[in-house]
Amino acid sequence: MKKCPECRRVYTDESFDYCLDDGAVLIYGPGADEPETAILSSGEGEAPTVHQPPAVKTAASEAVTKPAATVRPNRTIIIAAGIVILLAAAALVAYKYYPAAKTETRIESIAVMPFQNDSGTPDAEYLSDGITDSLINSLSKIPGLNVKARATVFRYKGQTAEPTAIGKDLSVKAVLNGRVVQRGDDLSIYLSLVDTSTGNQIWGENYDRKIADLIKVQNEITGDVSQKLQLKLSGADVQRATKTYTNDTEAYQLYLRGRQRLLKNSKSDVEASIKYFQQAIDRDPSYALAYVGMADALRAPVTEMQPSEALARSKAAVQKALDIDDSLAEAHAILGFIIFWYEWNWQAAETEMKRAIELDPKNGDSHIFYAHLLSNIGRHDEALAEARRAIELDPLNLRTNALDGQFLIHAGHVDEGIEQLNKTLELEQNSWMAHLFLTSGYIEKGMFDKAIDEGNRTIQLNPHSRSFSFLAYALAKSGRTQDARIELDRILAESNERWVSPYSVAMIYNALGDRDKTIAWLQKGVKERDPRMVFLKVEPKWNNLRSDPRFIAIYKEVGFTD
Repeated sequence: MKKCPECRRVYTDESFDYCLDDGAVLIYGPGADEPETAILSSGEGEAPTVHQPPAVKTAASEAVTKPAATVRPNRTIIIAAGIVILLAAAALVAYKYYPAAKTETRIESIAVMPFQNDSGTPDAEYLSDGITDSLINSLSKIPGLNVKARATVFRYKGQTAEPTAIGKDLSVKAVLNGRVVQRGDDLSIYLSLVDTSTGNQIWGENYDRKIADLIKVQNEITGDVSQKLQLKLSGADVQRATKTYTNDTEAYQLYLRGRQRLLKNSKSDVEASIKYFQQAIDRDPSYALAYVGMADALRAPVTEMQPSEALARSKAAVQKALDIDDSLAEAHAILGFIIFWYEWNWQAAETEMKRAIELDPKNGDSHIFYAHLLSNIGRHDEALAEARRAIELDPLNLRTNALDGQFLIHAGHVDEGIEQLNKTLELEQNSWMAHLFLTSGYIEKGMFDKAIDEGNRTIQLNPHSRSFSFLAYALAKSGRTQDARIELDRILAESNERWVSPYSVAMIYNALGDRDKTIAWLQKGVKERDPRMVFLKVEPKWNNLRSDPRFIAIYKEVGFTD
């Protein structure tokens, strides 16, 4: 038995070397009723010798020393009892001092499946999703443990899948299933850790707490799961895995609500997420992760926010997060993306993205952000390598898989890009990004009928300026110029109501052969810091303009020098 010398917490399982609460080195010590045992080593490489306190002389022990004539125990019973005692002692020593013997193997890969919301109200969905997300992030910080990313495991949400099938699909040795029930201030979390090779439960536990203890119970679960996986954690490992960014439970719940809405990635949901993140910040102005969430939402392309506003607000939010905690990998990744997307400073953006990967090599978002930068500045081989790494870490992530298809098209591997995008649609047939990039790919192949079909689908899924621009481009190139002009009129009408990407308008004019208006709208894109301008180098639809001095001047203003 071990205990913490600081907080006095007792650990019956001695595979832990450091306290889960404060990271202090655990020491052997007495339990509730157990006398302290001294453990000495008789020499290097020798097994420890256990020295028990001297036996206390009792009346019973004296009876054993009486003449045989007085006490005549059965010899066979004595021998059998002695063997049983020796075997029990050996088992106890093995259990206490060789914890690796408790399970056959250490589990080094796990999928935390989306927890079920059994609270009886859809409003509590943010809680079950948020707890899942937080546990994934916490366990991912443990060295040597492969934890499947959120986007990959959430592809299973609402589905019934056997643990053995999940283990085969995701190449993991265990899955963690959970149910969350909230009733007023009461919170119950039910967990089951299952071996994917056999389908047998390794461990299960119920946690009945108050909602005010939400942050604390998640750290407790992280410690318990790592223990059951037979992971040896240092004090630093424990502190990383159980790091908390706020002690305000209400701020944490607001953050979870913001994350849930942000990840839905529709314009209305992203706008709602911004309000939740702001409320979390108002509750706790030192909540670094809430600032990261705010920055991520403000720079989300789906909102098509005025670039000057998006740049100022998102950069200020992420910089505040880094002022509070410079070790946040996700903050460095988002800062790098903001610099790339709005400031067109490739070197500074790369520095931030590489820092994010250094801090957390297992974060798929950092790798795909870096791949995006590398692709757009023409370093295609490096970009595709980073995209492959992102897919390895998060194989079912729709955005990552679709972007890989776009990078292939921009690298000149159009057939491979189309193949990759069709594979993405096998994961989710309504993936807007996959249909969007397929429109582009079919245009490059001259397959305009297919491009038009895909373009119409993108507008149905998301009436974004890029959807209109690719569809109109395909219509114009197929000879349907009148239909292309209808799409152009629609996007111009939209620009009177809200900000619309000048880059997207310029692309339609280019397809229609109006070079002067194309250049005028690209110049407008430079003036307004349109983030789409970062595609000028690699988008083949501008190839007809590359010798035009006006285009060359715009190209250089964006930051391209070759």
